[in-house]
Amino acid sequence: GKMTLQSVHTADGTTETDVLRLAGALEHASEHPIAQAVATGATTRTGAPLPTPEDFTNVPGLGVQGVIEGHAVLVGREQLLAEWEIHLPVELARRKAEAEAAGRTAIAVAWDGEARAVLEVADAVKDTSAEAIRRLRRLGLKPILLTGDNRAVAESVAAEVGIEEVYAEVMPQDKVDVVKRLQGEGRSVAMVGDGVNDAAALAQADLGLAMGTGTDAAIEAGDLTLVRGDLRAAADAIRLSRRTLGTIRTNLFWAFAYNVAALPLAAMGLLNPMIAGAAMAFSSVFVVGNSLRLRGFRAKA
Repeated sequence: GKMTLQSVHTADGTTETDVLRLAGALEHASEHPIAQAVATGATTRTGAPLPTPEDFTNVPGLGVQGVIEGHAVLVGREQLLAEWEIHLPVELARRKAEAEAAGRTAIAVAWDGEARAVLEVADAVKDTSAEAIRRLRRLGLKPILLTGDNRAVAESVAAEVGIEEVYAEVMPQDKVDVVKRLQGEGRSVAMVGDGVNDAAALAQADLGLAMGTGTDAAIEAGDLTLVRGDLRAAADAIRLSRRTLGTIRTNLFWAFAYNVAALPLAAMGLLNPMIAGAAMAFSSVFVVGNSLRLRGFRAKA
């Protein structure tokens, strides 16, 4: 679904407006869905344009950092702050734990060497996602949830849509490692993703399915782009691919069958040239007609 900013918890001496202006401005420069939720929420709540970052760096899997109005700002996972020797005060740590226990994503904000706030972002699962997982299962596929989000959120979403195997709190490289491990077990892996952090795993997978509503990096890395931002499109794409492959095999079989049957007859002089020409024409018509049956393919509602 669409992520939205739910709550802002600030440290003593820090105002919500300051947090939203600085965090929102930095997140606005990122394509990540969580970042866009924070940026949109900040603009709506403050009612004013956000400042422009003087410097911006995306830290894969952790968050973003940059300079805004002379402040060195960090927005992202708690681990990002820890890399700068910044730790959440007790009250903010409690708020973060409560948010994650409630199935929300908690984002830490710090600037000038101090933790200033925790933002809560929530994402309602789309109504169509559980149905998409059921369709993938009916195709004989095993769905796995692979996410950088915290385990409580990941397991909550997995339970809601019917996924049993979950890998949570993974970095972009960890996603690649999981795909490689599954491939090492002899499995063919299809990866569906939409974010910058999914790009490497999309490229590593046997089939990379990028959501057209996602980032340019994901679309570039994927083998196939799903125009609709609906996970059911992934199941439809696989159904269409299997039907196409079946059609190709049928066409090849009949093309070879015609030639295998007719060549010996022609070599022995038992095949009238007119009949041979008609047979070849019928073969071509059959292949084209059989292929045109794919035009009748319809995505399931």
